[in-house]
Amino acid sequence: MSQDKPSRKGQWVDQMLKVRDNRDTDAFAELFSHFAPRIKGFLIKSGADAATAEECAQDVMVTLWRKAGQFDPSRASVATWVFTIARNRRIDILRRERRPEPEDIPWGPEPEPEQAAVLELQQESARLTAALAELPEEQRKLIEQAYFGELSQSEIAQATGLPLGTIKSRIRLALDRLRHAMK
Repeated sequence: MSQDKPSRKGQWVDQMLKVRDNRDTDAFAELFSHFAPRIKGFLIKSGADAATAEECAQDVMVTLWRKAGQFDPSRASVATWVFTIARNRRIDILRRERRPEPEDIPWGPEPEPEQAAVLELQQESARLTAALAELPEEQRKLIEQAYFGELSQSEIAQATGLPLGTIKSRIRLALDRLRHAMK
């Protein structure tokens, strides 16, 4: 059984290289029949509905055909390459779903907010500013980089030279402190 897995992986590399180098439709059909249902299942497990998962799986396989020339077996297995494409397509779909349609965008000036809501927002902002000022400096700087500088935790780790685990711990502690201060 352990011998079967490497030979299957090798089979997918061989098929992918046939698609990449020769535009072999039979090899593509084998890749399609193996990976398309797995992609669909992966997408459904990640929260997509069946129709979206089916459409996305089809799109991933079309991308596999069109971009086969970019496949490099020394950089990734076929499965990794295919599922990376699937994950990226899923992210694209999520972004598209969250983007409002033009008819959903209100036209004209928005109504003025009620004074009570404005006052509440100002007070909440002042409490947050005070709570941020009370954080230890190393936590406050990380919160500022993550939320105001819009850096990922990995980017912060690179910029500061701190281990990623330290970054995550300090941000989590800071958020807990802020949550308690805002109650």
